[in-house]
Amino acid sequence: MGLNMYRWLEDLKCTHEKKVIPILSSPGAKLIGTSMGKLVRDSSLQAECIAAVVRRVNPAAAVSLMDLSVEAECFGANTEFSENEVPCVKGAVVSSMTQAQNLIIPKTNSFRAGVYIEALKNTKAIIDDRPVLAGVIGPFSLAGRLVDVTMAMIYCFDEPELLHMVTEKCTEFLIKYILEYKKAGANGVLMAEPLAGLLSPAFEDEFSAPYIKEIVNAVEDENFIVVYHNCAGGVVRMTESIASNGCNACHFGNAVDMLEMLEKMPQDIVLLGNLDPVEQLSNGTPESVREATLSMLEKCGKYSNYVISSGCDVPFSAKWENIDAFISAVKEFNINK
Repeated sequence: MGLNMYRWLEDLKCTHEKKVIPILSSPGAKLIGTSMGKLVRDSSLQAECIAAVVRRVNPAAAVSLMDLSVEAECFGANTEFSENEVPCVKGAVVSSMTQAQNLIIPKTNSFRAGVYIEALKNTKAIIDDRPVLAGVIGPFSLAGRLVDVTMAMIYCFDEPELLHMVTEKCTEFLIKYILEYKKAGANGVLMAEPLAGLLSPAFEDEFSAPYIKEIVNAVEDENFIVVYHNCAGGVVRMTESIASNGCNACHFGNAVDMLEMLEKMPQDIVLLGNLDPVEQLSNGTPESVREATLSMLEKCGKYSNYVISSGCDVPFSAKWENIDAFISAVKEFNINK
C-alpha cells in the first residue's frame, strides 16, 4: 500500500513546525562531483544527486530532476545541452495545421524520457521515508515549446484550432508519461505550467485549465497527487481557475506576492513558494537569504496551508552556503515562533 498523499497534505497543514520543500535538484550535481551534462543523461547519477540533496536539506518531500526539455525532445524538438545548465529547446516542431495534424504522440520512453523514469525508480529505491515527486512540464507549456513560445501567444488569437490540437496531443502524452512515473513508484508530480501565466485569464481558462483538469482526473488518487506550479506573475489574475483545476497543492514563483496568493486561494489547498532562487540562492549572501526567508515566514507563516519553498527550480549556479542558510533560517523560525 502506498503513502496516502491526501493525508500527507493534511499533515503539512496541521504540523506546528513549518516544513520546507524547495524545488532543488540540479545543485546536487556539485555534491556528487558531476556536471549537468552528465546528470541529464544518467539515471543512476540522478538518483544519487537527489539522495545527496535529501541528506543535506532534509525536505518534507524530494523532487526529482527538473528538466522541462525532456517531453519536448520526445516530440522531436531540437535540444541544446550544456555542462552547467539544464538543456533548452530551440526552434519549433509545428508551424502549420498540417504539421499539427501529423504530429505523432511519442512513446513514453522516447529519447531521455526513459532515463528520467528509471531515475525516479532508482530514487525511490534509496528514499523511502518521504514522498518523491517527479518533475514534468504542463500541457500548454509543452505545446508552447513545440510551436515556439512567441507563436503560441499569437495562435491563441489567429490559430486556436492548431493550438488546441497540439495541446490535446501533449495532454495525451503527458497522461501516459505521468502514469509511467506512477508505475515507477512516484508519489506524485510537480507539473510546471509557467507559460499559462503569460496568458489572459480567459485564454488560460481555454488553453490550459481544461487540460490540467484532464490530466489530474486521469492520474491522481489518494496515493498520487499533482502539484501545480506556475512561476509567472499573471497567476494572481487566475486564482479562481487555478483553484478549480483539481490540484490539492499549488506552487507559485517569486514573481507574485505569496501573501496575496494565500489570501486569494482557498485555504484547503496547500500553497508552496516562493524565495527568489536567482536573486537570493544564486546571487545573494547567507545573510540576505536568512533575512528574506525569515521575512517571508513572518509574513506568510500564519497560514496553516503555507509551505515555504524556492520560487522556482533552484539553478545549478546556486551557492550551497546560500541553500544551507535558507534551511537554517526555517529552523530558526520554527525554534523562535
